[in-house]
Amino acid sequence: MSTEAPKRDQWQWENATAGAAAGFATVAVMHPLDVVRTRFQVNDGRVSHLPIYKNTAHAVFAIARSEGLRGLYAGFLPGVLGSTISWGLYFFFYDRAKQRYARNREEKLSPGLHLASAAEAGALVSFFTNPVWLVKTRLQLQTPLHQTRPYSGVYDAFRTIMREEGFSALYRGIVPGLFLVATFLYGVEWAILTSDGYINYQQVSHGAIQFTAYEELRKVIVDFKSKGSTVHNQNPDKLLNSVDYAVLGATSKLAAVLLTYPFQVIRARLQTQW
Repeated sequence: MSTEAPKRDQWQWENATAGAAAGFATVAVMHPLDVVRTRFQVNDGRVSHLPIYKNTAHAVFAIARSEGLRGLYAGFLPGVLGSTISWGLYFFFYDRAKQRYARNREEKLSPGLHLASAAEAGALVSFFTNPVWLVKTRLQLQTPLHQTRPYSGVYDAFRTIMREEGFSALYRGIVPGLFLVATFLYGVEWAILTSDGYINYQQVSHGAIQFTAYEELRKVIVDFKSKGSTVHNQNPDKLLNSVDYAVLGATSKLAAVLLTYPFQVIRARLQTQW
């Protein structure tokens, strides 16, 4: 009996576990800023129960002063749950889809089938996690300006939303969520097409859009520097210095934020109940 299948299954679960652990660590560190971001996204100045913040620093200190650590970590449990599930399920569904498409095929999967696998995984993750993100958003928007706290916790939020708004309310904001998946898949497709049909998990986990922008900008800088170099066929990485890499990282991150942020704002507002 071949030992390839057990090894492949073990590798699949190891990647899912690693993705879930990365998701937990990211949320634990960045959650206070996520609370601030959500409140900025939904507050257009006409919301009575949300304080007005001048900037990010003022928001952090104002929330800490008036709501304490509980306010900075509002929605932390669904945030951890959603991020952990998202990372874990994406790797799991992506591997499963690739295995299904690879059956009875001797050659490597085509870029189109890689993209189909990524699309399937992204859509399934959106479907499974949207209720969790909706509850997180609702909990993050609870402030002392509410006369009564709408939800006492995660379970109460799910129960109250189901009772008062119906099951469909749990899927508010799923359309912009799918748009976010689509922009993510553009970068996945580019990564596949430039890597001979192989997609690296690290590239995906660091954000496909950021990776795409990073590599395209890297090509521009390398081409520019190679024209002025007297050494032919030099390793492209040796042409770049630490400043170049810092600029590449910052610029590619900015590009990813600018492309995805409008969809995040739309999703947050759709998930809000006034």
